[in-house]
Amino acid sequence: MEGRSVAPQCGAAFGSPRSVLVAGSGPDEGEQWAAQGYRVVRLDIDPGVKPDIVASMTDMGDVGPFDVVYSTHALEHLYPHEVPVALAEFHRVLRRGGMAVVLVPDLEGVPATDEVLPGSSLTGLHLYYGDARLIPDHPHMAHHSGFVERTLRAAMEAAGFAVDTKRMSYYNLMATGLK
Repeated sequence: MEGRSVAPQCGAAFGSPRSVLVAGSGPDEGEQWAAQGYRVVRLDIDPGVKPDIVASMTDMGDVGPFDVVYSTHALEHLYPHEVPVALAEFHRVLRRGGMAVVLVPDLEGVPATDEVLPGSSLTGLHLYYGDARLIPDHPHMAHHSGFVERTLRAAMEAAGFAVDTKRMSYYNLMATGLK
């Protein structure tokens, strides 16, 4: 995201330390959130990345409430029928007035080829299916869902969020949803 922080200024009205759940964290330690004063909790299905909580985004268990759920390049690893379940989980674990920040690959106009995309080191096949080098040892890294601005907005709205979307550089799509 070009070094820009997406950590919003929310949660202060709750009178307690702001908290963020990094859903599908991978090795992300959440430094950009910690630098903004958030208590960071990491959730991932892969125990090898040493998250605070080992769980699926579709069944997070008894966690929360959080001021923010942050999910960067994780939702596309779910199957289409799991996406609404995960987004409902994001909504469930948020405090009233909380925010979900979701980043996914932006597939708008991206050809599914092995040619490197302009302004990037990625190919369309990588955006559609995931990093082929990682998948043999980490099958959960395969992409099973894809999004364009319209479909991400619709999925977030169906989960109960008031949504704003933004197409970003480097084939990133961001949605912010308020509970």
